[in-house]
Amino acid sequence: MKSVICVELPQQSYEIAIAPGGLTHLGNWMQPLKLGEKVLLVSNPMILKQYGERAIAALTEAGFQVIQCTLPAGERYKTLASIQKIYDIALENRLERASTVVALGGGVVGDMAGFAAATWLRGINFVQVPTSLLAMVDASIGGKTGVNHPQGKNLIGAFHQPRLVLIDPQVLATLPPREFRAGMAEVIKYGVIWDAGLFAHLEAADRLDQQRYISEELLQTILTCSCQAKAHVVGKDEKEAGLRAILNYGHTIGHAVESLTGYRVVNHGEAVAIGMMAAGEIALALNLWTAAEQDRQRLLLKKTGLPIQLPTGIEIEAILEALQTDKKVKSGRVRFVLPTQIGTVTVTDQVPSAVIRQVLQQMQTPCTQIG
Repeated sequence: MKSVICVELPQQSYEIAIAPGGLTHLGNWMQPLKLGEKVLLVSNPMILKQYGERAIAALTEAGFQVIQCTLPAGERYKTLASIQKIYDIALENRLERASTVVALGGGVVGDMAGFAAATWLRGINFVQVPTSLLAMVDASIGGKTGVNHPQGKNLIGAFHQPRLVLIDPQVLATLPPREFRAGMAEVIKYGVIWDAGLFAHLEAADRLDQQRYISEELLQTILTCSCQAKAHVVGKDEKEAGLRAILNYGHTIGHAVESLTGYRVVNHGEAVAIGMMAAGEIALALNLWTAAEQDRQRLLLKKTGLPIQLPTGIEIEAILEALQTDKKVKSGRVRFVLPTQIGTVTVTDQVPSAVIRQVLQQMQTPCTQIG
């Protein structure tokens, strides 16, 4: 079942195409967009081994000249050193302003390829071909690109919208279960911040911890509802002047946890799950939502097999300090996205440090993880 969602923007709108088997027709999807002849395909070794041949064949058959750039896999390689490698290949192969960077991979590949596209020759064409659930529902949409600084996640970056996002759900068949669960964290996020109906759909599912337990119909619902939510928010607030901040639900404490554990202990989705759990507890402490709603969130996260406790050995004071370097800090105050009910959130900088500390202490208790 193919569906197309439009991200409506003042400068340059674009389509999110959800097309089973679409990777085989990547070149055909790109052809009408007049993206130049040269294509720099950025990926990592594992994804290239699984899908590189198919993507390159699809591009070549459509008349594109394909150049490859292979980057190491993993968040810890999302650095300026990796961007330099993309620049070197772009220079060596004389990429022009009419040329296109294609990101084939998960969120890390998409962020780096997008940042390189945003900054090479002050901006060239960019196409996202996400291969992880997390990238499909979140990272590939909205134009946020960037790399990490040793002191914090995504501190170096630029807004650079893709010309096309092509989602082929069939590539999820090779996604490791842990990575699938990571993507489900972002899906649950959309349920909490925007779409109570999606949240209820997830609650009704028997199992969510592995893709093999998800029906094709539910997967289509997950992809479509998540992409529609992101497209709607980005369309109203492209560069995070207001509404778009709600997409950071779970990311404030989540980013701190990722950074403090060196991007090696928890992946992005797991960190977001921890962050959502913390945000829910903060909202509960501030009487913004009910214990029953926090229980619904907690049970859904557990059913998905996502962590709801802090990793062992992480210092609460270190988290509090890390929060001060978050991109969302304004006038020295940390802004939190907090739920008021399933489907609605608010953004506030009026969260006392004592409440944050108390919630983090509660979340230090060891707990058995599912899966």
